Amino acid sequence: MFLNSIKPSLGSKRNKVRVGRGMGSGVGKTCGRGHKGQKSRSGGFHKVGFEGGQMPIQRRLPKRGFVILRRREYPSLRLSDLNSLSEKEISIETLVANNIVPRKTNKVRIFKSGNCTKAFNFKNIVISRGVKDILLASGSTIL
Repeated sequence: MFLNSIKPSLGSKRNKVRVGRGMGSGVGKTCGRGHKGQKSRSGGFHKVGFEGGQMPIQRRLPKRGFVILRRREYPSLRLSDLNSLSEKEISIETLVANNIVPRKTNKVRIFKSGNCTKAFNFKNIVISRGVKDILLASGSTIL
């Protein structure tokens, strides 16, 4: 096979329509643009969203809110929720196994609400300073 022998498959390429070549061509005289009006003339275009002088919809509707595209929401966990767990080592896998956090979770945040009486070993979990003090006082270890 040579580069000069490569051709597109049959029927994939269409001939360019030559407009304004007489009435017999099917696109003569007005060249498929219809009669009169802005769109029939050369250079006749209007702004995107222009509605003929009517107030455009993007200006009629109020602006509302702001969405941060790179925002990451992590599932939150109360300190008191940990008391219901029977495992000693707490990681994201054990929390998913006990249906406490969703399956596609890659980070969990524990916040200070209630008390934790048991001692646990925490692995790869975000813990605030206040919660850390409570957990260390109860005999837990944080890795």
